[in-house]
Amino acid sequence: MSAKAILYARVSTRDQAEEGYSLPAQERLLGEYARRNGLEIDRAFSVPESASGRLERKTFKEMLEYLGANPALKVILCEKVDRITRNFKDSVALDEWLNEDKERRVHFVKQGLVIHRDAKSNEKFQWDIHVVLARNYTNNLSEEVRKGQAEKIADGWLPGKPPLGYRNVEEQGRMVQVIDPAVAPLVKRMFELYATGLYSTKFLGEIMYEEGLRTRNDCRLVKSRLHSLLQDPYYYGMIRWNGKLHQGRHEPLIPRELFRAVQDVLDGNNNPKHRKHRPLFKALVRCGECGGTVTWQIQKGHWYGRCNRLNGCGQRKYTRQERLEEKIHESLDGLTVGNGRVIEWIKQTLKDSHRDEIEYNRSCLEELNRRYEMLQRREDALYDDKVDGKISEEFYQRKFKQYSSEREEVLDAIKRHETGREQYFELGMSILELAHSAKNIYVSRSGEEKRRLLKLVFSNLILKDENLCPDLHPAFRLIAEMGKTDEQRRGWDSNPRTLAGYTISNRADSTALAPLQEIKGLW
Repeated sequence: MSAKAILYARVSTRDQAEEGYSLPAQERLLGEYARRNGLEIDRAFSVPESASGRLERKTFKEMLEYLGANPALKVILCEKVDRITRNFKDSVALDEWLNEDKERRVHFVKQGLVIHRDAKSNEKFQWDIHVVLARNYTNNLSEEVRKGQAEKIADGWLPGKPPLGYRNVEEQGRMVQVIDPAVAPLVKRMFELYATGLYSTKFLGEIMYEEGLRTRNDCRLVKSRLHSLLQDPYYYGMIRWNGKLHQGRHEPLIPRELFRAVQDVLDGNNNPKHRKHRPLFKALVRCGECGGTVTWQIQKGHWYGRCNRLNGCGQRKYTRQERLEEKIHESLDGLTVGNGRVIEWIKQTLKDSHRDEIEYNRSCLEELNRRYEMLQRREDALYDDKVDGKISEEFYQRKFKQYSSEREEVLDAIKRHETGREQYFELGMSILELAHSAKNIYVSRSGEEKRRLLKLVFSNLILKDENLCPDLHPAFRLIAEMGKTDEQRRGWDSNPRTLAGYTISNRADSTALAPLQEIKGLW
């Protein structure tokens, strides 16, 4: 009866696979060796060239565990020493396995070396030398990899696989990153939605999955993965590597301002927690006496809230959540504009305001383009001075960095103004549509969507003396005023720009346009 053996094969690089060290080649070599020596292969353990170091260690550990569970197996076949170990820890583990039984053997076929407990000193010396050489090869390979990565980072490209929304392409013999047109719009929308502060990462993951955003393995984005993507500066043009930021040459997917807005939400914990049995008004209502947050507790299936600052605050009585909702219903009822003439007047006002906004953007763009051209001329003149020897290399690099940074900021501002024109008008129309349907939306939606609506429509919710005082955002307050009768509106002086200018108080800020998506997404 033939003795049984374990086969262990590994390829660490693609070059080794192409030069005859492939797994099938190793397995054929070891299989022929086993037949010549009367051995039967019980099981093969293989590590492909694409495997990570973690998978290599896992496979090596599995082999030792299998040998421990099958004491009758006493032989390991391997092509060379560096196929099975490249560090002292693994070699020590093999030594321990060999020393437990004098019949155990490790055959290194190409090197003609057989190691066992009673091997001669010169054979063990060869084993030690091969382990040292294998470790040196690993260290040198790691050093070369780090050097290559540093060179690629310095050139402005990310070593390895880019984040979701980008893909690697080969360009002039090297791998560079370009925007993936199929995925990038969804990733950008993910940032825009989260910047509003109306989503938890879990809820946002569900929304994006429904809209088609998947991992590269076609799976749902889990909370930790989504959180990591939202913190990756790669999306606005920077590469984070070894804890430092480097300027990338890839095309940014989002403006820097949007990325900062997302970080503010993450750092400020403004995102809602998507929990079961969560009170509707959690973290939304403040005390009308001291300004403290109203906290909630459940009793017999109903939520009750009161101010959390009990020392020095007289608001000690609990108020039932349903009572607050009655006041919300009343406020939302007031947003319904039943007068068709008033609605048409609002639409015309928005159109007039939109024409003013276009003129404003045009003048801003003229100034920004002038500034951009001036910075470009300064960079050209700076380079000429460097070539002529009029300035030092240090001065050139410092000023070039300054001008380049200013030019990028101006270019970002130009892009924001160009994309903000139509959205300004669309936002005003969407606010009007939302106001008209707000009551029906609130009554028919889930708790999380109700919270989103409350944040969009109300700027403050104040609780005092067991009564809720909702404060509408300016645009919705204007609509509520328009919905009043002529008698109620007597003496009221409307501002035709307020509705469209509600969110875009700073027109140059593209992140202010994100609520447009929120408003449209509620119906």
